[in-house]
Amino acid sequence: MTGETFAVPWRRAVVTGGAGFLGSHLCERLLDSGAEVDCADNLVCGRRENVAHLEARSGFRYVHCDVSAPDCPRLLPGPYDLVLHFACPASPADYLRLPLETLDAGSLGTRNALTIAERDGARLLLASTSEVYGDPLVHPQHEGYWGNVNPVGPRSVYDESKRFAEALVTAHAGTHGADAGIVRLFNTYGPRMRAHDGRAVPTFISQALAGEPLTVTGDGSQTRSLCYVEDTVDGVLRVAASRSVRPVNIGGADEITMAELARRVIALTGSRSPIAFVDRPVDDPGRRRPDTALARELLGWSPQVPWEEGLKQTIAYFTALSPKERTLLPREPAEPPDGQAPRPDEEPPVQT
Repeated sequence: MTGETFAVPWRRAVVTGGAGFLGSHLCERLLDSGAEVDCADNLVCGRRENVAHLEARSGFRYVHCDVSAPDCPRLLPGPYDLVLHFACPASPADYLRLPLETLDAGSLGTRNALTIAERDGARLLLASTSEVYGDPLVHPQHEGYWGNVNPVGPRSVYDESKRFAEALVTAHAGTHGADAGIVRLFNTYGPRMRAHDGRAVPTFISQALAGEPLTVTGDGSQTRSLCYVEDTVDGVLRVAASRSVRPVNIGGADEITMAELARRVIALTGSRSPIAFVDRPVDDPGRRRPDTALARELLGWSPQVPWEEGLKQTIAYFTALSPKERTLLPREPAEPPDGQAPRPDEEPPVQT
């Protein structure tokens, strides 16, 4: 179970996208466990502030590197015994404004990560996503489900990037004997998320703290299953240590509607904000909950942090930020593809 101490078996690791929300927590956990860690990030979506508290520690190194660029393997000479490939614009606000970069991260970036892992004989773990299931026709979603994905919709750059990355990892494992695995991550939340990145938890919290209406898309009946970041990190590292080749779901067990999540955030923040219902994004999944039987059976993993405790810790993080930090919008705004991405002066739609 995740309440038990998990001994990290690696001596040196590289985390691509290591300055991002989840990547920075992985870097910290690995470093705390005695591993040396190279954090590779080009800061298009990640933030150097996420790992600033690690930079003075022995064994930690930040490398400014675009994982999709041809020189990436040279900039990360290793040798490593673990490669965690987590570099990709993952929030709706990011992948809608960076569609080509998102596709590159899943294709060229995954190929570079595999090159590094095979060069060093390292274990590689690809961060995939529940989005590979699309708007699912099977509930809950198990690893054998092929998904229901629109390949040309506004979300396709992220969905298909991850589906291609999974195919590439699987092909390398079968053809080259690469020691590679896949973890399919469902909705994760916690400290270091960016305000208004298009995901529900940080958007709702930021709006509640500012006394603004909480913007719930559609009628709010669509569901998500939330997992606190500490539990997700534990699950990721257990999948990495398992030597599993097949994909493994990691995610929360408590399914909640977006309307109920908004009400819980209002209650926990003590806000008087109302709820405002807005148009629902194209191809937004109606229901999402992982079948985590494989993670329980294979890894002995299940989430341990109750939703209320996780939300309280996340709210405390956002409360400590300045008002300006709680209203940051995506950098380098691009032209909206087919009217789906937010303009720089607009608040991104809540998607997860």
